[in-house]
Amino acid sequence: MIIKAQWKGGMAYSSTGDSSGHEVTMDASGAVGGNDSGPRPMEMVLHGVAGCMGIDLNVIMRHNMDKVESIDIEIDGERAEEDPKRFTNVDIIVKIKGDVAEKVAQRAVNLSAKKYCSAINSLNATVTTRLELNGELK
Repeated sequence: MIIKAQWKGGMAYSSTGDSSGHEVTMDASGAVGGNDSGPRPMEMVLHGVAGCMGIDLNVIMRHNMDKVESIDIEIDGERAEEDPKRFTNVDIIVKIKGDVAEKVAQRAVNLSAKKYCSAINSLNATVTTRLELNGELK
């Protein structure tokens, strides 16, 4: 999966993923010099966790989805005070309404969080960085 981001001026970046082709604009708040033209990058991390877990729940509970009235996912990400201000704690509340057995719903939440949700399980990933400056890989 490849994401390409392009600076759009100020502190805004537009990024597009090769697997979906969808474009997202991210920006900083006005308080730090941005124009508030899109979500913050760290918000996008939590958006990814919510979407990933939600899709997992639908797949895992596919035989029970006709009984589900709604699924809401609330995520509270706590960040470190010092740079790099990573997430130190992520609290996820999955709210399911409908005639679904607790055992089925809890199993789906646990399987997503511990096994299937790539976004959750990437929060502590190994990251490598490289620099290409003026067309030359350094």
